[in-house]
Amino acid sequence: MAAAWISEQCKSAQSPPSVILLEKMPRPGRKINITGKGRCNITNARMWDEFSVHIHPNNQFLKSAFYGFTSSDTMSFFEDAGVPLTIERGQRVYPKSMRAMDVTDALVRKIKESGVVEVQTDCTVESIEKKEVFEVNCASGKVCCRKLLIATGGLSYPSTGSSGDGYAFAKSLGHSIVQPRPSLTALVPEGYADGAGMTPFGRWLNGLNLKNVAVSLEVGGSVVQEEFGDVDFTDGGLEGALGFRISRKAVQALDNGQKVAVLLDLKPALSESQLAQRIKREASSGNNTLKYLLSKLLPRQLIPPFLSLNKDLTLMHPGKAAERLPAALKGMRFKIVSYVGFERCVVTNGGVSLKEVSQKTMESKLVPGLFFAGEVLDLDGDTGGYNLQIAFSTAVLAARSALL
Repeated sequence: MAAAWISEQCKSAQSPPSVILLEKMPRPGRKINITGKGRCNITNARMWDEFSVHIHPNNQFLKSAFYGFTSSDTMSFFEDAGVPLTIERGQRVYPKSMRAMDVTDALVRKIKESGVVEVQTDCTVESIEKKEVFEVNCASGKVCCRKLLIATGGLSYPSTGSSGDGYAFAKSLGHSIVQPRPSLTALVPEGYADGAGMTPFGRWLNGLNLKNVAVSLEVGGSVVQEEFGDVDFTDGGLEGALGFRISRKAVQALDNGQKVAVLLDLKPALSESQLAQRIKREASSGNNTLKYLLSKLLPRQLIPPFLSLNKDLTLMHPGKAAERLPAALKGMRFKIVSYVGFERCVVTNGGVSLKEVSQKTMESKLVPGLFFAGEVLDLDGDTGGYNLQIAFSTAVLAARSALL
């Protein structure tokens, strides 16, 4: 985006700047091609007040960049580049084609059409030194420049080229790195998998999508986050919009050795007393067995794992089990024992310390002429188009500042 924006701004300049984009992979934008499950959720159309609550750990750091290149600007940019867009539930913005490749192709076209930016692919940067100018040492030779933008991404999906190179470059130039961790990733419940793969418990849950449920994240016995929406169970564990949203705090807690649990309220629209009345009505048919009542209340696929987590109910007299059922339905408890790592997490939490970067320009406070943008920074968002907008907004601000 930084290169595309410079290309657009300088295409009519009499003396355009000399700009080189060094791309590690054979083709640019490989990571974009897998975002949004291949559909590419390019941004979220919410205004700043609603957008900002989805940014972590310091949303104010993004404010100047966002107002300099808003979600609306992103949408206009891609529509002008020949990518019609559509807005779905939750203000998520996608290309109408639902093809992430169209987004990548539009950016590459923008970069190349003016001839301002030279693109070097298969160019692995090995080290960076700051002397009178920046000396960027590549496997194929050395590139010298007055201004340098590091936009290498984080550690998520390393197969796309995001192998943490930017952290090493930043550190070698004197910057501090906040511990990178997986975020927007699957949480693994106890008993979900073992050394041989998924257990029967995991296979029962795998593929299940629960809509309109409430989720509570418990750390050290205290609820630290509550959310409402959809949950998915995959071969990785507990995911979906809510699973991803709570994963940031869950991963940090697990890494700190704290006990983590997730509680699902399967009937958030009903209080325990209302649910008890409904169960009483179902039982009035003359069948008050636990399995019968659950067949009226839960998806069939969810019943075996529900009973596995609530074995005490199966040992009770049917009448007593019916009395205890409302509380169990409103607090299906999963002990979380691990999480899926960088190999398939959506985004990296952590990175170049925001304290060492100017939020007004994206320039390093330590090294003049050095800029950062995107996931390499200690800045990440919830699922829903927020992370790509962070990337686009910080890239444009860095590019604008570098041209001054």
